[in-house]
Amino acid sequence: MSDLVVTVAGDLIDVVRLGALQFEGLSVRATAGPAAPPPEADTPAPGPAAEARVALVRAMYRRFGIDPTRTRPSSEALWRRVRRGLSWPRINTLVDACNRCSLETQLPFGVYDLDRVSGAIALRRGAAGDHYEGIGKPVVHLSGRPALYDRTGPFGNPTSDSARTRITPDTARALLVVYAPRPVPPAELAAVLDRSAACVLETSGGGEAGRWIIPSG
Repeated sequence: MSDLVVTVAGDLIDVVRLGALQFEGLSVRATAGPAAPPPEADTPAPGPAAEARVALVRAMYRRFGIDPTRTRPSSEALWRRVRRGLSWPRINTLVDACNRCSLETQLPFGVYDLDRVSGAIALRRGAAGDHYEGIGKPVVHLSGRPALYDRTGPFGNPTSDSARTRITPDTARALLVVYAPRPVPPAELAAVLDRSAACVLETSGGGEAGRWIIPSG
């Protein structure tokens, strides 16, 4: 049983349904190489059910106070890359698995090195001036926007994650987070977590040590 605490702030409970998976004993391998468009068989396009989630995720962003046409959900940004024939990002086995699942399900994913996280984790809105160094971005501003916080500060949101908790080949413990719109039923999100866990365990080994769906009803 995991002793990690994951919560969602009360003012976000009616907007987002958070799914999370904790993994231990991972063996992450680098996959970076020559960029190329992903083969269709290797990176399946979203099906009809996933396509329907695009509008739900955009509506969730608007309720966050974010214009989804200016700050795109990570899932939609991946799909736009595929449709435009752009190169598929290859980072490492864990990040790649999460990107594939995010593309297939059209739900924003984040994945974080738990050895770089301290204390309980809460999804809440950022205070004025809150920010972090992003992955490939000098600064991600969080004022009024939802983000994951630990004892040290913010480290992830549905669009871009922080450099502090990024996944590397040294990562042995990780938290995968799915930022689902509240209308997505718990059973549907549970199936997404099942699929995601299978992908992670197949590509990066280890084992599942904890699972959360908040709210669960």
